[in-house]
Amino acid sequence: MARQTFWKGYLKLSLVTAAVSLTPATTESNKVRFHVLNRQTKNRVESHYVDSITHKPVPERDQVKGYPRGEDDYVLLEDEEIEQVGLESTRTIEIDSFVPRGSIDWIWYDKPHFLAPEDKVGVEAFCVIREAMKANDVVGIARLVLYRRERAVLLEPLGKGIVLWTLRYGDEVRDPVAELDSKAEIDSKLLTLMTQLVKEETKNWSPAMVQDPIQKRLKSMIRGKQKSLKKAAPVQKPAPVKSTGNVINIMDALKKSLAAEGGQKPRQ
Repeated sequence: MARQTFWKGYLKLSLVTAAVSLTPATTESNKVRFHVLNRQTKNRVESHYVDSITHKPVPERDQVKGYPRGEDDYVLLEDEEIEQVGLESTRTIEIDSFVPRGSIDWIWYDKPHFLAPEDKVGVEAFCVIREAMKANDVVGIARLVLYRRERAVLLEPLGKGIVLWTLRYGDEVRDPVAELDSKAEIDSKLLTLMTQLVKEETKNWSPAMVQDPIQKRLKSMIRGKQKSLKKAAPVQKPAPVKSTGNVINIMDALKKSLAAEGGQKPRQ
């Protein structure tokens, strides 16, 4: 399946620049998705914003973001004001610094993307940056506007390309739970048996280990329902009314309709 590029820009390190493109490394396109329908009409149900007190629909022009500072008391912020405090979307991934590879705990990693050179001119510059990071066993740190938010990103060499990870913000990662008592004694015999069990259950990694069984069951159930349902007859659409483009024909039709309503014969 062809990968869909959703971002194009430049990778920059000092004076070295390469045109690049970003592609999400993961996809949810194979997940079963449902529409919410009206059970009676089978029409799709739409959602709308309504006032929580009056229950009247609120048009988009009247919708505004508010930060709560008390009960029923908000600080209102316009979209333009929020955008002003964000990083300007320059379409450039400028590497600010490097950190040792593996020094950032996995819990900070958010979404992976494939970073690749966009044209032949930028291939050499892209490869030089990638190989320099490999040689020093480091990963690059930069900032980028993605998904309408400013994000810290990590660039990690992988094979012939680079994986760009968006990183979680500091306030998104909770402190670890309190450590267990390090002085607690472990039964040596129990540890030996557990170590042996872990060794016996150790296998080579395979994507099959993380298949979603719920998705498989849902797809199987949907296929079963599709087979049991009779093919719906196509809806008969009324034949289009032929028009000669003559206004007199419309006038005649109106006279006939009025005459039928009044029980009179149409005048000639």
